[in-house]
Amino acid sequence: MSPFNLTLPIAIGCDHAGFDCKEDLISFLEGEGVKFYDFGTYNKDSVDYAAFGILLCGSANGVAITANKHQGIRAAICWGEELAELARKHNDANIICIPARFVRDGDAEKMLDIFMNTAFEGGRHQNRVNKIAC
Repeated sequence: MSPFNLTLPIAIGCDHAGFDCKEDLISFLEGEGVKFYDFGTYNKDSVDYAAFGILLCGSANGVAITANKHQGIRAAICWGEELAELARKHNDANIICIPARFVRDGDAEKMLDIFMNTAFEGGRHQNRVNKIAC
């Protein structure tokens, strides 16, 4: 039994500089019987930070609320192509949150394509985006 008394798994991830430490911590977690998910990186090759994130849950509300607690995150719930486009154009969203229970097969891919290929318009929207940060 883990001394951590955890009921949920731990997420662990790193960049190339943190790889050795991550591997040490994974060994520790395994030894303690703690369940975890390794989100990489998986070697010491240089990596950049992610440009966008993709989060999914039944309604997308839980993942969006959780993600938006973090500085610099602008997670937007999108269940249609127009919403994915507007999230990028008007809000400079960097994480798309997809409600898996409410999106038809193939629509998530279409939204993701639009989200990744739409630029932030800036202009009149920039002032609003600047007010989002705490």
